[in-house]
Amino acid sequence: MTSPSSSPSFSPGDHLVSFAGQCSTKRDLRLLHGVLIRRRRLLPVASAVAALAKLLRFAAVSPAGDLRHAAAILSLHLPFISSVSSHLAFFYNTLMRGLAASSTPGAAIELFTAMRRAGAAPDAFTFTFVLKSCSRCLSRRLLPSEFHAQAIKHGCLGAGSSHVHVHNALLHAYSSRAAVGDARRVFDEMPARDVISFSGLLTLHLKANDLNAARMVFDQMPNRDVVSWTAMISAYAKARRPQEALALFDAMPMQPDEVTMLSVVSACTALGDLATGERVRQYVDSNGFGWMVSLRNALMDMYAKCGSLAEARALFDSMNMRSLASWNTLISAYASHGDVESTVALFYQMLADVKAVKPDGITLLAVLTAYAHKGFVEEGRTMFNAMLSGNYGKVDLTIQHYGCMVDLLGRAGQLEEAYKMIEQMPIPSNAVVWGALLGASRTHGDISMAERAVQKLRNLNPEEGGYYILLSDMYAASGRTAEAMEIRQIMNQAGAQKTTGQSSWSTHCLSQL
Repeated sequence: MTSPSSSPSFSPGDHLVSFAGQCSTKRDLRLLHGVLIRRRRLLPVASAVAALAKLLRFAAVSPAGDLRHAAAILSLHLPFISSVSSHLAFFYNTLMRGLAASSTPGAAIELFTAMRRAGAAPDAFTFTFVLKSCSRCLSRRLLPSEFHAQAIKHGCLGAGSSHVHVHNALLHAYSSRAAVGDARRVFDEMPARDVISFSGLLTLHLKANDLNAARMVFDQMPNRDVVSWTAMISAYAKARRPQEALALFDAMPMQPDEVTMLSVVSACTALGDLATGERVRQYVDSNGFGWMVSLRNALMDMYAKCGSLAEARALFDSMNMRSLASWNTLISAYASHGDVESTVALFYQMLADVKAVKPDGITLLAVLTAYAHKGFVEEGRTMFNAMLSGNYGKVDLTIQHYGCMVDLLGRAGQLEEAYKMIEQMPIPSNAVVWGALLGASRTHGDISMAERAVQKLRNLNPEEGGYYILLSDMYAASGRTAEAMEIRQIMNQAGAQKTTGQSSWSTHCLSQL
């Protein structure tokens, strides 16, 4: 805080107002507020009100401010402000604005209630901030419709364009509650619309996963910035409509940003379009996006899923910085292609690299799944035991990790060990794990183990008929015709239906990596 001019034309009030305008720390705030408390009665009313406004603004709105102190300023000086100022809403609005953006947005709504009880008339800015609070507040009891009615009553949703920010705040509040119909009516009734209006409606339809409605809004937007283009491209990519994502990217009239490029690479990956992916990579390199680790990870994933593992590895080797996702992307790519040697080699390279991050559950799952896919029992068992011992750091073992071991042991005929592992898991089992054991029991002709697995599966997923059919076929193959017929009858009595076949556990895990 610097000293104001020492010109004789400055009065004490002018000095304090100037200092208040330069307030930049909590220490300044406490000192100046203390001075104001002591000298307020000696200052011109206009100077005292102006100094209070500036201090309140700093305390409530500035990143270096203090919302508690802001609330104390308003509470302490409210009687004075009410008696001398005709702009009481300004002071309430200032604190409400800070609260609306805070971690406790509901406090802004409480302040609005207190404002109304005090008889202070809200203005358009009041409703902008209280509606923002409503949008951010998790409580379902605070409905936008309540503030909608009050905004109309106080003339803050008029026909003039001066109230467009209130309309936008109301539109966003309805959107936050996924109230598509109400939000659409607000939009249709707006006397004037700006970029924020269209963006709010676009976001609403995208959140509702209504891409066709979102595209209609997008096409009607008079001004579309990089954010709106990116939002549509990203939505198409996430909805597995990659052709539309790429077509929109080709029509984009301005330079995309990093987020756009991530969505475009994702679309190329989903489509398996390596040619377009190569073009995107050239665009990335020539337009200065190559520094983005996340974007290079996405390109690596695209190459891997398009079958170009050599290109994925070359991209990995050229990276100056690698995140955990960088390692996981390539390790998982090798695992999904059944290249156990490269999977394990890269994993140990990660462990040996002092600059590399530590492996996590995804890393270990990829390696374990590769072992399971190739039937490397001892290697898988050794790694799993190391995971249990915490040799790779603190990693929470999931149903996927246990499922991989069950699959691995089952393939090797170690059915009793696999059964004990499921029974002793510290986490609940599921139908997929027991299904893996059932499949292994069929492979090795172990009817006794199959019966135990089916018993568990009947409890977990009684409507699935495939388990009954599998056990029935095993009975029939071993000449136990009566039991085969009996299990079919049990299936029919339970109303179970056979669904489409499921992949093995290792294939299931690889698809998730």
